[in-house]
Amino acid sequence: MTDNYAKIVQSNLNQLYNYPPENLAKKLLAKQNGNSFIFDAFGEKCIIEPKGITFNGREHISILGILISLYALNACSDSSIILPLKSFREFPGSMPYRGAFTTHTELLLVPHVNKIRKKVKIITETLNGKDVITETRGDFSFIIYPLPKIALCYIFYEADDDFPASVTCLYSNNACLFLPVDGLADVGEYTSRKILKLME
Repeated sequence: MTDNYAKIVQSNLNQLYNYPPENLAKKLLAKQNGNSFIFDAFGEKCIIEPKGITFNGREHISILGILISLYALNACSDSSIILPLKSFREFPGSMPYRGAFTTHTELLLVPHVNKIRKKVKIITETLNGKDVITETRGDFSFIIYPLPKIALCYIFYEADDDFPASVTCLYSNNACLFLPVDGLADVGEYTSRKILKLME
């Protein structure tokens, strides 16, 4: 499987560098250093180069590497529009991925809601976010940026005598411009995994 990931990443990079878009750094919200493009992704320093993608100096040939290469291939000049926030199901073509999104992005965090509340500051600092969202409800919420042009809003309800804990994840309004819908589902999953990792 790793070899398959590596082939996909390299194929995407070949396509990117063989036909590089104009003003790619600006479109990615990245810094350019020669053929390298540098930006924060999933709370780490990400570098795209012709022969690979690294996170904090480590090569990534997993799903994350594929997501970054797709983000680059879908680079466009549009700015991220946050509001109104969208649920995953509102994106065209999301139907086949909704079950996995719910399980791997939202339900994954439900057992940890109380712990997450105590770590909001570190989560938002690491993922370029903010913890005051007046447009949402819930016991607490925050918006974070796993990718420079894609924001996720997490809304948390703590358990009480009447209801169990719950988690809702919403996307910035035009997130679908910057990744295909299956990639957006993966962004949700890997952002939730990052949140759990930050609690260790």
